[in-house]
Amino acid sequence: MAPFILYVLLSHLSIQTSGYVQPNEEGLISGIITDKGLDYAKDLLIEEGIASVIQLQLPEIENSIQVPLVGNANVILSNITIKGIKVNSSTVETGESGIVISVSGATANLSMRWRYSVSSWLIPIGVSDSGTATVKVKDMQVGLTVNLTNNEGTLKLFLLDYGCYVRDLSIKLEGGASWLYQVIVDAFEGNIASSVENAITEKIREGIEKLDNLLQYLPKQISLDKTATLNVSFMGNPVLSNSSIGISVNGLFTERNEVSVPQIYQKEFEISSACGGLLKMIKVSIHENVFKSASLVYFNLGRMQLVIDELPEKAILNTAEWRFIVPQLYKTYPNDDMQLNITVSSPPVIQVTNQDIGATIFVDITIDVLEDGEVTPVACISVDISASCAVEIVGNRIVGRLKLQKFSVYLKWSKIGKLHMKLIQPLMTTTLKTVIIPYLNFQLKRGLPLPIIDGFAFQKANILYAPPWIAAFSDVSYLGLGEYYLNHQEAQLL
Repeated sequence: MAPFILYVLLSHLSIQTSGYVQPNEEGLISGIITDKGLDYAKDLLIEEGIASVIQLQLPEIENSIQVPLVGNANVILSNITIKGIKVNSSTVETGESGIVISVSGATANLSMRWRYSVSSWLIPIGVSDSGTATVKVKDMQVGLTVNLTNNEGTLKLFLLDYGCYVRDLSIKLEGGASWLYQVIVDAFEGNIASSVENAITEKIREGIEKLDNLLQYLPKQISLDKTATLNVSFMGNPVLSNSSIGISVNGLFTERNEVSVPQIYQKEFEISSACGGLLKMIKVSIHENVFKSASLVYFNLGRMQLVIDELPEKAILNTAEWRFIVPQLYKTYPNDDMQLNITVSSPPVIQVTNQDIGATIFVDITIDVLEDGEVTPVACISVDISASCAVEIVGNRIVGRLKLQKFSVYLKWSKIGKLHMKLIQPLMTTTLKTVIIPYLNFQLKRGLPLPIIDGFAFQKANILYAPPWIAAFSDVSYLGLGEYYLNHQEAQLL
C-alpha cells in the first residue's frame, strides 16, 4: 500500500545539522528529511495511493424503495468501480502529534451497473430494467496521522487517526425510466458515498499494517564483506519538528557475526547548516568515528596487509637492482628475487578537516628475499604516510580517493647491516605511487554503502566538510521499489 513510500524516505536516511531538530539519542550516522523531502514523499504516497484504489471494485448495494404510483422497487447497484482520482490539494505536517497527511478537494470517477424490478397491484406483471451509470465525486477529503517509535533498533509505525469523507457526488444514468434517476439520487447517494469512504479508509488501514510489518524486517546491520558489517540499528525515537524528521542510526563497523558493543568515542554534534544555499530533500552526515571504527575492525583482524611480488618496474624486485644501494644485500643474496610484505602497523589516524579527510597511515615494509623457495626477511622499513582523501557520492555509496601528501621513512630493523635511507627513498616513492596508493584507492572506490532503500537513489549530492562530520546534501529519485524486503527477509534475519 502507498504508505510504504513514506517509510522509504524515513528509514535510514539521516543527517546532523543545526537549524533542524536533532534525535535525542545520537548515532554516528544521523540525519534529517527536510520539508522538501517530506513533500516529495507525500506526493509519491498520494500517487501510489491512487494507483492502489484505481479499478477497486466496491461492494454491491441493494435497497428497496417505495415509489408513489409505482410500488415497491428493488434496486441493485453492482460493479461499482473507481475509475480515476484527481487530487487538487495536499499537505504534510510533522510535529509532536505525529506525521499528518491531508488531501482535500479530491475528485473521483466511478462506473457501475444498475438494475431494478417493480411489482405492485397496479402492475401485476413484474417490470425490470437495467443499465449503466457514472458517478462523479466532487469533493473528497482524506487524511491520516501516523507516528514512529524505536522498537529495539527498528521502527514501529502507529496509525493514530485516519479517515475519508465525501462531501458531494452526482450520478448520471444511462437507460431506464425517467423516475429512476431521482430515486437513485435520493436513496443511494449516501450509500455510494459511504462505500467509497469505507473502501479508502480500509485501504489506509491495510497499508499501514503492511508497512509496519515491513518495518520489522529492516536490517540492523549491513554486511560489507567477509570481514565487517555496518550497524544500522536505530538509536532513539525519530524526532518530528514542524518542518523535518530527524533520525539517528548506530553507524559502527563491527566484526561480522559479532554483537556490536559500545566503543569509546567522543562525539561532538555541532555542524553548520550551510550548504551553499541549496535546498535538498535529505541531509546525511557521517561522523569521522565511523571511519575510525572501520579501520579498527580491519586492523584488528589483520586485513591491512599486502604482499607485493610484482611491480611495473620489475627489476626493482631483484637484489641486483639494489647492489649499489645496499651492497651487502646483493653480496649475501646475489641476483635473487624479492618481495615486499606491506603491513599497516597501527590503526590509521583519520580526521575530518574543513576541506577533506586527513589520514596518517603507519606502514611497515618488510623486504623478503626469495631463495630456493624459501622466504627470508632481511630488513624492515617503516613509512609514515600523510594523505588526504576527497569523498563524493557515487550511486548510493560514499567513495573516496587518496592523494599522497608526504611521507617519511626510517629503518626499523635489518639483518644485513645499516641501510642508507636517502638512497632507498626513491624506491619507496615508486612503491607508494605505483602500488600502495593505487591499491588503497581501489578499495576506497568500492565505497561505503549509504543507508537508503532499494528503489531510491541519491541525486545531485553535495558534500560539506564540517569537522568532525561529513555531510551529504542530496535530492533523491524514485526508481521503483519492487518487493525488495519481501524477497530478502531471510537474508536480513541472518
